[in-house]
Amino acid sequence: MLVEVDKESGFCPGVVSAINKAESHLKEAGRLYCLGDIVHNSQEVCRLEGLGLSTIGSSELKDLHDTIVLLRAHGEPPETYRLAERNNIQIIDATCPVVLQLQRKIRNLYEAEGSLVQIVIFGKIGHAEVNGLVGQTLGSAIVIEHLEDLHKIDFTRPVRLFSQTTMPVDKFRTLAQTIESRMIHPADFKSFDTICRQVANRIPHMKQFAAVHDVILLVSGTKSSNGKALFEVCRSVNPRSYFISHPDDVTDEMLQGARSVGICGATSTPRWQMEEVYEKLIQKDNL
Repeated sequence: MLVEVDKESGFCPGVVSAINKAESHLKEAGRLYCLGDIVHNSQEVCRLEGLGLSTIGSSELKDLHDTIVLLRAHGEPPETYRLAERNNIQIIDATCPVVLQLQRKIRNLYEAEGSLVQIVIFGKIGHAEVNGLVGQTLGSAIVIEHLEDLHKIDFTRPVRLFSQTTMPVDKFRTLAQTIESRMIHPADFKSFDTICRQVANRIPHMKQFAAVHDVILLVSGTKSSNGKALFEVCRSVNPRSYFISHPDDVTDEMLQGARSVGICGATSTPRWQMEEVYEKLIQKDNL
């Protein structure tokens, strides 16, 4: 049985940078707080916790003073920075540069035209990145996750559309076209494609990868929205695609009759996790 690990899968640059910053500090100090899961992958979080990383929530951050906290790649709203300053918390800012740039665009637009336009963000409601983006507008931005959410928009007023960096490009374009078609003159509409191409470009590659193997194993944490999205991409091409989080999730039924198996992962999937699945399959094949 041929087993291949996708060379294009694994951490995106923003996640790599965040983990490198965490590991560097832990190597020196042996302890570090991180606001929220550093990555949506429980096994990688556990590995870093073994090195001394402590994951905290927003309520716990309020009670911390005189310490160091890492902000993950997803980004945070301005209030988090103000709280850190009040509590004398030193920030290790691992916000992805692509997310930082998007935050600045939204903040600048809000400061210039906030009372004149509706700022709309296409993204996952409640997602950490989206919360950080909404925070740039003092909570006034409208979040649209599905077309069914469009009732939140007043089409008689100007609309400025942005996107969470990890959303599908085709869905963003469909949403932009739908909003534009509903605008009522003289209200105008402008859209800004702020999707990270490091993430978006994986979709056509993943389709090609899924098509050349009998079975696809998509390795991802269950919290990863990117993992779920890429799994659906694989399954749309190859119905024998399976979402797994651990080598033990692989069953004989999944592999039955397969001559080739492709292992791939999300932007939140560490390379070592895919390699563990690879080793498990090689052992199975040698039995």
